[in-house]
Amino acid sequence: MINSLHIIGSRQMGGAERFLMRLVPELNSHNHRAIAVVRPNSPLRVALGQSIEQAHVAMRNGWDLLSILTIRRIINKTHPQIVQTYMGRATRLTRVPSRSSAVHVARLGGYYKIKGYYEHAHVWVGNTRGLCDYLIKSGMPPKKVYMIGNFVEMGEPSPPEELDTLRRSLSLPSEALILFSLGRFNHQKGFEDLLEAFSLLPKQMHQRPLYLCIAGDGPLKQALHSQANSLQIQDRVLWLGWQDNPGPYYDLADILVCSSRHETLGNVILEAWSHHLPVISTSAPGPVEIIKDGENGILVPCRFPQKLAAAIEEFLKAGPRLWRSIAEHGMQTLLRHHSKEAVVKKYLNLYEDLVGTNV
Repeated sequence: MINSLHIIGSRQMGGAERFLMRLVPELNSHNHRAIAVVRPNSPLRVALGQSIEQAHVAMRNGWDLLSILTIRRIINKTHPQIVQTYMGRATRLTRVPSRSSAVHVARLGGYYKIKGYYEHAHVWVGNTRGLCDYLIKSGMPPKKVYMIGNFVEMGEPSPPEELDTLRRSLSLPSEALILFSLGRFNHQKGFEDLLEAFSLLPKQMHQRPLYLCIAGDGPLKQALHSQANSLQIQDRVLWLGWQDNPGPYYDLADILVCSSRHETLGNVILEAWSHHLPVISTSAPGPVEIIKDGENGILVPCRFPQKLAAAIEEFLKAGPRLWRSIAEHGMQTLLRHHSKEAVVKKYLNLYEDLVGTNV
């Protein structure tokens, strides 16, 4: 049995935190002792629950000497063979003691600053080919850089009565066509472009009213609300807030729109496919790796609201047969390359290869 620590120092829930939430329980279910090391006041502590073994470290900032020492003590106490860190703060604070045989695996899900944060790890995992290329260009040894993608849970479809209740709670007409998008409200996610694109669309398609539902929160919240008002689309844009469990909203929607200006991978695309939802996405680095335009999704240039609007309108006009075809090919891509079984197996194989090696 392989023992591993999984260390993350973020304050909020995001893509890396959700991936850790999925990976650690799966490792434990494969006869692998995986311990999560999180901040004591992190929402991840609560989300992981009591079934996952945890240790808690303050990780107040990237220079927290006390946290460095605490992480060292945890490593010495638990004797892991693998210490996997997520994002810059946890990676910077994690210094494997020289007397430990543990291998430090730095897992990256974004184009983060490498210098001063990641060089001291033993090996690196990127979740896209582009990210692995970035690591190598940043000076990491190619033979120690591995590509392992993300996976999402294949949840059960929401019961029809639950969707009916949700639709009524949102005051959505039963015949509404629903575009769905979600993420942090920052410039990187391009919600400004999505709102402008939506304002260019007709109010109805196939004699069905068209609505945009957006789940998320972040620093641009007020600016986005103001933009919707100025575009006079506020009556057809529904702000859902941050959703820890967005599954029912995927099931309620007809199309997912990813408007990101930069996206390392695009977990929302994988989640949409897992709910049999067709995807229209901007051609950010991550989406172009997993979407074949016109086959398992639709790609449009980043930062071009007019082209995004045209792509959405054309796709809506095409009708349900194309929607189902695109969604089905998306599901096939998910099962082939981003299934839980495939990704967990890659991590387990990597750990087995690394244990006992002189990295």
